Amino acid sequence: MTAPPLNSPHIPDKLFFRIGEVSRITGVPASVLRFWENEFARIKPRRTDTGQRIYRRSDVELILTVKQLLYDLKFTIKGARRHLKSKPGIGHHPADGDLIASLRKELQHIRDLLS
Repeated sequence: MTAPPLNSPHIPDKLFFRIGEVSRITGVPASVLRFWENEFARIKPRRTDTGQRIYRRSDVELILTVKQLLYDLKFTIKGARRHLKSKPGIGHHPADGDLIASLRKELQHIRDLLS
């Protein structure tokens, strides 16, 4: 995981954030956050059973990066998308399938050690 942009606001030491919290931390209106979900594939907050968006810390860091690209560096949305695509480590977390495969392999290794 990469560090958030320079001069970024303090992100509380929590695992999950609701959209209102993310809006306050990043200074980006909730409507813009919802729009960015459609424009940037990596911004994918989880949903609770009631449909509320739940963002991880890596999501908040990615949003701060997107904000810097768009607002400070004056990238277009297309340009910011292209820039993020060329930097796979920025705001990227392993897909659930990759995580499960990794855990399965580790557990099989432990099982083999115990046999």
